[in-house]
Amino acid sequence: MEQFKLTTLLIFEQWATIRIEKGVSKESVLKNSASVGIIQRDESPMEKGLSGLRGRDFELSDVFYFSKKGLEAIVEDEVTQRFSSEELVSWNLLTRTNVNFHYISLRLTMVWVLGVIVRYCVLLPLRVTLAFIGISLLVLGTTLVGQLPDGSLKNWLSELVHLTCCRICVRALSGTIHYHNKQYRPQKGGICVANHTSPIDVLILTTDGCYAMVGQVHGGLMGIIQRAMVKACPHVWFERSEMKDRHLVTKRLKEHIADKKKLPILIFPEGTCINNTSVMMFKKGSFEIGGTIHPVAIKYNPQFGDAFWNSSKYNMVSYLLRMMTSWAIVCDVWYMPPMTREEGEDAVQFANRVKSAIAVQGGLTELPWDGGLKRAKVKDTFKEEQQKNYSKMIVGNGSL
Repeated sequence: MEQFKLTTLLIFEQWATIRIEKGVSKESVLKNSASVGIIQRDESPMEKGLSGLRGRDFELSDVFYFSKKGLEAIVEDEVTQRFSSEELVSWNLLTRTNVNFHYISLRLTMVWVLGVIVRYCVLLPLRVTLAFIGISLLVLGTTLVGQLPDGSLKNWLSELVHLTCCRICVRALSGTIHYHNKQYRPQKGGICVANHTSPIDVLILTTDGCYAMVGQVHGGLMGIIQRAMVKACPHVWFERSEMKDRHLVTKRLKEHIADKKKLPILIFPEGTCINNTSVMMFKKGSFEIGGTIHPVAIKYNPQFGDAFWNSSKYNMVSYLLRMMTSWAIVCDVWYMPPMTREEGEDAVQFANRVKSAIAVQGGLTELPWDGGLKRAKVKDTFKEEQQKNYSKMIVGNGSL
C-alpha cells in the first residue's frame, strides 16, 4: 500500500514538473538549469588560475582574478548553503520549491490545493494520533520496565518497548526506510557513528535496532522521555555543565563500551544537522574513546518531504509540523563494515577516514569544515590555515 502511494505521488510530481517546464520560456529553463546555485562559477582550481601570473612582472589587472574569487566566496560559499534545504530536481507538490518551479497555472493550483486538504485534514490528524500513542507507550513502557531488577528479562523487554514505540513514531511520519547490508548492523560494546540530517535520525536507526543514546539532559516533554528511557536502558545523559568537561564525557563513554553486554552507543560526530547533501567535519572526541566504530550512512529522498532541520529557522514544534504534513519520509540506510583505529593513526585521521567512507557510501559531498560554523564564528586557526595555503599558491616556488 505504501509503495503504491509513493508510486502515485511520483507520477503526479513528474506531471507537475512537466507542466511547469512547458509554462516557462525555454531560455529561462536553460538559464536556471545551468547551476543549482545562486551564481555560475568557475570550478577550476585556484592553482591553475595562478599559473599564468607567475614568472612575469606584476600588473594591476592581476587583482581581478583574486577579487572574482573573493566575491564568489562571499555570495555563495560551500559552507553556508549546507545549512539550508537542498534544491529539488522535481516539484514535490509541497509549499517549498526552488528557482525552477515558480510557474503557476490553474490546473497545478487545483492539484496543490487538493494535496493541502489531504495532508492537513486527513494525514495530519492520523499522524498526530499515532505519535501521541507512540510517545505515551514509550514513557509508560520504559517506566514499568525500569522497575524490574537488572537481568536478561529486563534487557529483552526494554529492547521490545524501544523498537515497538519507535516503529509507531516512524509510521506517524509515513516513514519508508530501506536498510542495506544488515549483516553489518552495530554490535553491543561498539560505537555507531552516522551523518546527521534530522532529529528523526534517531528514530530511523532505532526502528531496526536498539542503541544507547548520548546527549544533554533536557527539560519539558523531552526531559520526561529521557528520564523514563534511562530507567529501562543505560543511556548516557549529561548535565549542561558536564558536557563542557571533555574528560568526564570520555570517561563515561569508555566505561559504557567496556561492558560488551551493553547496547552500542549512537553518536552523530558532526554535532549539528546538515542538509542531506554533504558530510562535514567529524569531531575527534568520538574516535578517542577506543573500541570498534560501526559507520552508518543515511540519505533521505527529498521528493516526498524535506527531512532537514534548519534549527536557526524553525523551532522543534514547527519542524515536526512540517514533517507530519509532508507526503512521507523516505530514506536509505547503509550499514558499513566495522572500522578500528590503525597503528600510528591519530583520532583526527581516523575520524576523517570514517567520514570519507560514509560520504562515498551515501553519495554525499565531503567537506572539511566544522558544522559549528552554523552558529559560531570561524576560528582563528582555520583562518590562518587558509591564509598559509593561499600564500603558498601565490608565491609558488618563489618566482613571484
